[in-house]
Amino acid sequence: MEISEIKQILENALELDEIIVKGDGSHYEVIAVGAIFEGMSRVKKQQAIYAPLMANIAANDIHALSIKTFTPEEWARDKKLMSLS
Repeated sequence: MEISEIKQILENALELDEIIVKGDGSHYEVIAVGAIFEGMSRVKKQQAIYAPLMANIAANDIHALSIKTFTPEEWARDKKLMSLS
């Protein structure tokens, strides 16, 4: 499965400000930024990302998925912290 395909599925399914997908073969990392995550529990955030990809996970196109979610405010703060280190 291509990184661009995963990105497209998530962009179509969720209202996100930014989506970054990294990975190779069947192991992927998703960084998703959007106001939709505001007030959601960690589990709900994970479920929001997993849901549109379930068919691909079931078909074994995706074996491992690491998910990081941020609200726009958290993302801005995290980017600042990363640039300082």
